[in-house]
Amino acid sequence: MQSETNWAAGTTVSAPAVDQMATSARVERVLVVDDEPNICALLAATLRLVEFDVRVAGTGTDALAEVEDFDPDLIVLDVMLPDLDGFEVAQRIRARGRHMPIIFLTARDAVEDRISGLTVGGDDYVTKPFSLEEVVLRIRAILRRSRTDPEGPGIKPLLTFADLELDEAAHEVRRAGRQVDLSPTEFKLLRYLLINAGRVVSKAQILDRVWNYDFDGDGRIVESYVYYLRRKIDRHGPALIHTVRGVGYTLRLPREEV
Repeated sequence: MQSETNWAAGTTVSAPAVDQMATSARVERVLVVDDEPNICALLAATLRLVEFDVRVAGTGTDALAEVEDFDPDLIVLDVMLPDLDGFEVAQRIRARGRHMPIIFLTARDAVEDRISGLTVGGDDYVTKPFSLEEVVLRIRAILRRSRTDPEGPGIKPLLTFADLELDEAAHEVRRAGRQVDLSPTEFKLLRYLLINAGRVVSKAQILDRVWNYDFDGDGRIVESYVYYLRRKIDRHGPALIHTVRGVGYTLRLPREEV
């Protein structure tokens, strides 16, 4: 088979190598959003090669329309679009109650941009130039994670600790009876802390379980998300999310209430 060019990286990924990545029985739908036609064409061709159903969009407006018409299982989304910023597109998708995974694929590689992307509801953040094989692997991993429970079959749909409740079925969080609005990634982070309530989890563990990769070891992503989560969760009662300096984070009652 012919080889697909690895965009802007000067290497190639062969069709047989990509095709060895296991495909699922159901054809999953991927929406690729980028204003550069060559990137859209390259990604679409590669994803179709491994049996994804693919549509492309060149603007944020078109992307929002395709979300409703195509109902993708996952979105690959550029940030610098000609009309709407990719972050705004993600915010609008989440505001509509849509929870399909979003992978940002962009040349904006500052840590602040990564944090912004994950804060508005992104599930992954890949910078250009990129490896086609890596993008396919990340798509596979995120879709697999969204289909299965990474913590095993014994997890209850309602997780509770003190006056904090997380309802997985309804995708809702309540503290002292008040609903708390969280982004999809904040929801995943809180879920992981609840499952491990009373135990200290490291930044590396959180990166692995919540994001499924290590962001080049940059723990500032975790620090930022814990900060956002604390502002929302702990505003309605005693602090539950605590830092164990040099180790990680834990969900527990304040010491005086233990």
